[in-house]
Amino acid sequence: MNTTNSTRGKITVLGAGAWGTAVAIALAARHDVLLWGRDAAAMQDMAAARENTHYLPGFALPPALSVSGDFDAALAHLDGDEPLLIAACPVAGLRPLLGQLKSRAIPNVVWLCKGFEYGSGLLPHQVVREVLGESVPGAALSGPSFAQEVARGLPCALTVASDSKALCERVVKLVHGGNLRVYSSDDLVGVEVGGAVKNVLAIATGVADGLGLGLNARAALITRGLAEITRLGAALGGNLNTFMGLTGMGDLILTCTGDLSRNRRVGLELAQGKKLDQVVAELGHVAEGVPCARAVRELAAKLGVDMPITNAVAEVLFDGADAKASVVRLLARDPRGESA
Repeated sequence: MNTTNSTRGKITVLGAGAWGTAVAIALAARHDVLLWGRDAAAMQDMAAARENTHYLPGFALPPALSVSGDFDAALAHLDGDEPLLIAACPVAGLRPLLGQLKSRAIPNVVWLCKGFEYGSGLLPHQVVREVLGESVPGAALSGPSFAQEVARGLPCALTVASDSKALCERVVKLVHGGNLRVYSSDDLVGVEVGGAVKNVLAIATGVADGLGLGLNARAALITRGLAEITRLGAALGGNLNTFMGLTGMGDLILTCTGDLSRNRRVGLELAQGKKLDQVVAELGHVAEGVPCARAVRELAAKLGVDMPITNAVAEVLFDGADAKASVVRLLARDPRGESA
């Protein structure tokens, strides 16, 4: 996967967590990239150390990568040919970040977050439209991707989804290259549902692995989990083919089996009897599957979509249910046709 792209763009990444930093590192080899974080002091330390010691330790920032805590400077960096604005915040931070952008002249916005906004039940593209309206082209960039591997330069395939063909083409033009491969889609709903719900299912597989239930159980959870993703995605208008692709099955397999998965780690720790607050505190990063489980449970109930694995995860996370007992209840469900 050594495809190169000679087009040089002006890219600003808003959000200096692990994933935002990894994307900035990967793109800085080919473009003029500025990485912004809201903590000005932390960004000064990062600029001095040339490393994100808190969220992505062990990966040196390329000399060409600019680092700043100045929001005005971050947006001014986009002045030039081929600008691309990337929002690399968690779902919970998307609306506040968009609020900062609302009064600014921005060329586009591409978000990396995966989940449903808790409270509203909205997908990221719906939050973007609600805050910025229809005038700013927007896109989701998603797929099976661990920050550490992208920062290391290992091969990775992603999907960009947008109802703007021009923005899809720009993202492919700028991001595709080196060891990053980018496919395009017009199915925003399908891409975002897959990216959101797979995090919940990764908690489930982590619990099963932590309980020592074996590889057969893990395979069953992944497969039936994909059925849940597909049911919810179809109810929201997603394309069924999307769930068989990178942002559905691909991301699900990675997050449920990879040891770098934060959500899988949450499940592993819960299986050892730890409380959720302790697990999240020790993790030190956002595990999107935790708030997403609550949002998806409420949305599925509203839509009448059967999601037993998701419901079991939410019971363990929020209702005080015992992890092992929840697995037993899942296994005791009445038999049915596999397509149900």
